[in-house]
Amino acid sequence: MLGLTGLATAGERLTSTVKADARTGRLVRTVTLVRPVAPQQGKTGKNVNGLHSVIEEAARRHDVDPLLVRSIVEVESAYNPYAISPKGAQGLMQLIPSTARRYGVGDAFDVRQNVEGGVKYFRYLKDLFGEDHLAIAAYNAGENAVLKYGKVPPYPETEQYVRKVGRRYEDAKARAPRQAASAEGTAARESRLRSLEVVTGDDGRIYLRTK
Repeated sequence: MLGLTGLATAGERLTSTVKADARTGRLVRTVTLVRPVAPQQGKTGKNVNGLHSVIEEAARRHDVDPLLVRSIVEVESAYNPYAISPKGAQGLMQLIPSTARRYGVGDAFDVRQNVEGGVKYFRYLKDLFGEDHLAIAAYNAGENAVLKYGKVPPYPETEQYVRKVGRRYEDAKARAPRQAASAEGTAARESRLRSLEVVTGDDGRIYLRTK
């Protein structure tokens, strides 16, 4: 049998309820692992984790790395679905009206429409230029500017934009293995808890035993 100590990690806690077993009449305690939830919030207060799922779906559908799309969204709008730039670009992925129309976006402030249109446009740019950094530059400066120079256009805004998106993308890729390992560890702890049964011993003490 195992004691309760050590099952919860930092920031987690175990809660328990005691009920009488209807068949035996013995008291049985059920233990639940509770983890603190602190969802990220964008400028509008919208749950960023919810937007991640929308981005993931569109990115997978058009064979673009979701982490790269997230990086673009962070730089473009900081996850604000109602953002409007001085040049009139709108929504999460800052679509200008002509680009929105080009990719069938009827409402640029609709999260799903905006992300779908933005990802489709970026997919087009990747196919056109073949390299991420050129596609990123074209997303900011327009495809004609990249075609004109054959490289990242020598515009300070575009050069800074490419660096910002690139840094966020590299950071996101570096964090991904750690986040995956953390998720696997959480799943393992939950599996371990599910495989345990709480019983009351003859001495009246509460014990955990494997099923």
